Amino acid sequence: MDYISCAEAATKWSISERRVQKLCEGGRIPGAMKFSRIWLIPKGAEKPVDGRLKTEQRISD
Repeated sequence: MDYISCAEAATKWSISERRVQKLCEGGRIPGAMKFSRIWLIPKGAEKPVDGRLKTEQRISD
């Protein structure tokens, strides 16, 4: 299995490297594992849905 670094995932997903690290720490990226001080992310991993954003609310008149 091929792996990419946090920096490569950050570029691929257009988010910060620190955000990728936090997603790994939180177990949000399946298959990600820590090797020494480096997170290894499976090459085909998808960007997790951002749980910090709320869904659009309906406006009723």
